[in-house]
Amino acid sequence: MRWFHLAVIILFAAATLVFAVQNFQTVTVSLLRISANIPLALLIAVIYVLGAITGGSLLSLLRQSIAGAKRH
Repeated sequence: MRWFHLAVIILFAAATLVFAVQNFQTVTVSLLRISANIPLALLIAVIYVLGAITGGSLLSLLRQSIAGAKRH
């Protein structure tokens, strides 16, 4: 099962990489009155990494909560 999960992660990472390479035009991103012109590929990469970090952190938090609940 571990290899299946690894294959799925590699597949999504490869699809994201292909999409990013094909979209190098510049886009304007605005957040709280701050605007920046950045390549779409960079934006995609940053969002992908932030999603991976957030998902991993959430999974870890849920595992700790479940383990704590089982102890009591």
